[in-house]
Amino acid sequence: MKKIEIKENKIYMVFEITDDNRVCLLHFSAAPLEEENLKRKEEKAMYFPVEVQLTGCDRPCNWHGAKNVQTSPGYRLKFQDFHDLRNEKGRKLEWEMADEASGLKVISHYQFYDGISMIRTWTEVCNTGEAAQGLESISSFCLMGICKEGIQRPDKKMSLSFPHHSWQKEMHWNTYTLRDLGMTCTQEETAPELESSQVIYIGNTGNWSTKNYLPLAYLENRETGTAIYWQIEHNGSWHWEISDYEGQFYIELSGPDEVHDHWWKKLQPGETFITVPVSIGVTDQGFHAAMEEMTKYRRIIRRKNRDNEDLPVIFNDYMNCLFGDPTTEKELPMIEKAKEAGCEYFCVDCGWYADGYWWDGVGEWLPSQKRFPGGFKEVMDAIRKAGMIPGAWLELEVMGVKCPMAEKTPDSWYFTRHGKRICDKGRYQLDYRNPEVQEYAEKIIDRLVREYGVGYIKMDYNIEPGIGTEYRADSFGEGLLEHNRAYLNWLDHIFRKYPDLIIENCSGGGMRTDYAMLSRYSIQSTSDQTDYRYYATLAANAPAALTPEQAAVWSYPLTGGDEEEVIYNMVNAMLLRIHQSGHLVNLSEERFGLVKEAISSYKKIRKDIKNAFPFWPLGLSSYEDTWICLGLQNGKKNYVAVWRRNSGESLCALPISHLKGKKVNITFAYPGRGNCRYTWNEVSGILGVELKARVSARLFEIVEQE
Repeated sequence: MKKIEIKENKIYMVFEITDDNRVCLLHFSAAPLEEENLKRKEEKAMYFPVEVQLTGCDRPCNWHGAKNVQTSPGYRLKFQDFHDLRNEKGRKLEWEMADEASGLKVISHYQFYDGISMIRTWTEVCNTGEAAQGLESISSFCLMGICKEGIQRPDKKMSLSFPHHSWQKEMHWNTYTLRDLGMTCTQEETAPELESSQVIYIGNTGNWSTKNYLPLAYLENRETGTAIYWQIEHNGSWHWEISDYEGQFYIELSGPDEVHDHWWKKLQPGETFITVPVSIGVTDQGFHAAMEEMTKYRRIIRRKNRDNEDLPVIFNDYMNCLFGDPTTEKELPMIEKAKEAGCEYFCVDCGWYADGYWWDGVGEWLPSQKRFPGGFKEVMDAIRKAGMIPGAWLELEVMGVKCPMAEKTPDSWYFTRHGKRICDKGRYQLDYRNPEVQEYAEKIIDRLVREYGVGYIKMDYNIEPGIGTEYRADSFGEGLLEHNRAYLNWLDHIFRKYPDLIIENCSGGGMRTDYAMLSRYSIQSTSDQTDYRYYATLAANAPAALTPEQAAVWSYPLTGGDEEEVIYNMVNAMLLRIHQSGHLVNLSEERFGLVKEAISSYKKIRKDIKNAFPFWPLGLSSYEDTWICLGLQNGKKNYVAVWRRNSGESLCALPISHLKGKKVNITFAYPGRGNCRYTWNEVSGILGVELKARVSARLFEIVEQE
């Protein structure tokens, strides 16, 4: 028996090679392992670091139900080799295991990042045997014993938080006990070795990766004050699960599998399969500390680009504005007003390629002469002449059923099932495994960039083609997974070709807010929410899902609104990325002045946003909340946005714990005239704010004094 203890970046990991040559991951935490928490000697044998299920292999686990635990040959894997390396990112561990009966070789990769309490993990599966093997499921990360510390029952001491996510209701976090989710402990005293068939399963099946949940969560042991948190970095089907096995609880993170996602792969001799990457972190300092580490990590793994350095202000003509009906006549005065407001990019949204109704005819992406009698280039040139960079809306993963190209192109261009093209909402799903599809899409990008001078593309995606495609695939899910990966490779190629091109990730708003996409795209549409009052919850919660400098938030002053409505709208976006819209030409001089002031103020603080970390004085926001607050901290400088949303109380106390006991200087970041009362209590660290209007908002700058 050999034990290997790792302490790196405040992460404690303990592996053990048992006497029968099995690899066990005994511990992954912000605190050292206490051996007494491993209650039974034989318990170590079930701490598998990876789960692998092959077709036809027997699983000895009782009552496993739909759980991915004690898989076969996962439980039979034997140690082969161990590598403790360093690369440009940090330390890296590689565990090589093998199953003699199947000829499977499995490598678990654990990549550390210097100075960040998170790792990225994935699993590599190689068929070294002489026969093909059917893969049904493979974990990217697996950890047994997540509740082993402390003496309280797991269903009482463990707190699980994760974000529900839906169109116009994105980023809505909820917190549960394991008991709330059905994992009540009933056998702890009489038969602790038994397990249930119950499983907490959260995931996605399909191409809209975040249509139900964001692929991240935070699990806290409230007795010990330690927590583990994670995100799955995939743009298709994924899942994570928590359940019990022989008296212990485990977590397993993965991409698609057969039971949940119709994924199955025949692994031929000599062939290798690699799972989707996932990232996991630990903390003993609470949720804010976890989100700080997550923000650091997200900044490290994404593509380096100027957009996330400069944070330019974007005007888009869609939301509560033209709503997909652009014309030269409407755009030219809007361009001048956006320039006057201080916008730096101007994006013409959907509809520019069709004379009338366009939804099911998209695919050729040729400008409408009817909408733009002087040509689309006239509008693009006007944007550039105004000192802004022009942009346009595209949806390059679909082909409208009424597009002439749909009849001219073969079925191999599209997702198919049971011999038929998959159709959703009047569109076919293009298959990016096909080189002809990639070439078609690239030529459209080339034309927009070279003929029209486009420097910004809003890349939308508004269908859900389901479980995948059968064409050139062992299963529907395998076809989807390989398409997902081919699309990412295509994106990488486009960014190598046009490194300064900004491409926004939009999927009906935020339906693909995942870090497979966001490690490439510099900016993400957070929502299609049309009610500015509810957008405050989205804006406040966004930095838990992605970096502030990637989170595009609509600000759309209404034609019939008042000054407090404009201020609220602008505060929604000012700690993130401003996606300006609304009929600016219809605003009164006073209300337009508030838009202009907000953008000017944003340009002064955006240098701090790109390096700041989020905090939530009132906790993450719910859509029922009447007071909402988001803070960003960059060194001694803090920005605090506060919203009153139909509250019956005009006063709110905002605890800012990291400033408790400190002298600070507080000013209005926006609007400059403020027009509200506030107080600072140095002893308690509470900012008291009074907002007299029932729907109103303010942005404060708080600087810690020496």
